[in-house]
Amino acid sequence: MSVYTRVEAAEVAAFLRDYAVGELLDLQGIADGIENTNYFVTTRGGRFVLTLFERHAEVELEYFLELMVTLADHGLACPRPIMADDGSYLRRLAQRPAALVERLPGKAVNEPSVAQCAAVGEALGRIHRIGRHVHRRRSNERGPAWWRVTADALRGVLQADTMALIDAEIAFQAAFDTQHLPRGVIHADLFRDNVLFEGERLSGVIDFYAACNDILLYDLAICLNDWCVVPDGDFDDARARAFVAAYVSGRAPVAGEAAALPAMLRAAALRFWLSRLYDLHFPRAGEITHVKDPGHFERILRLRIAQPQRTARLWPA
Repeated sequence: MSVYTRVEAAEVAAFLRDYAVGELLDLQGIADGIENTNYFVTTRGGRFVLTLFERHAEVELEYFLELMVTLADHGLACPRPIMADDGSYLRRLAQRPAALVERLPGKAVNEPSVAQCAAVGEALGRIHRIGRHVHRRRSNERGPAWWRVTADALRGVLQADTMALIDAEIAFQAAFDTQHLPRGVIHADLFRDNVLFEGERLSGVIDFYAACNDILLYDLAICLNDWCVVPDGDFDDARARAFVAAYVSGRAPVAGEAAALPAMLRAAALRFWLSRLYDLHFPRAGEITHVKDPGHFERILRLRIAQPQRTARLWPA
């Protein structure tokens, strides 16, 4: 979402000639996020988001696009990829794979309400159910193997006590048994800036470019650590209970998931702490960059380690 690859209006206008969307009227770079280059595109035929993929292989991009088409076909409010005249969803622009998708109405919220958290919980459950219809599979590239590689890369720049915490958490997660936990398609990055609202109504779930196949409960943990916390990282119980209740109303949990939630919350905090640390110490060059505070997820991880019992009150009886 930061702009790493700059394109001019004339290049985009030429690119759009292969789509039935009309003449280009406006082009604006999007300054949020860290992975891909994104532009808002307005044409005579509507409003769209143009994404230039900076690092994904085409087989991965086919997974993302199939997922988005499947979710949209099943009624989830998510951006539908636009098909080019040749029947493809993926083309090339500025020597990058590129896709054009619908731009949905609404805006992200910084301080979600209880009702908004419930709406996201319900949407997450729908993603996990609908994901069964996606035929392609993609491993989680930010899973335990990546944790270890990233920790080693950071070893020379972090304080010894910080590295000790990271190493201890990686060891804890390696010893934790997850074989009994249901797996399927997960969003893997469903933070507040990836959901759009019009008032209390959820109008769009966006940015599926981290989606993969992994533990469903881990996806729930990622959301709880963002949507349902106060500034110090502790839970807002009302929001968290509403989120979980809405989620399990549509994707019934299996035995053992409630007991595994504390560990999954720790795993989710570790993953995003590591990625923010890496982005801080090894930034990528880009015209617009946006590096988020790693300390936020360090605080969350320390809280989840110290207070595993806090999750007991979040799960419906």
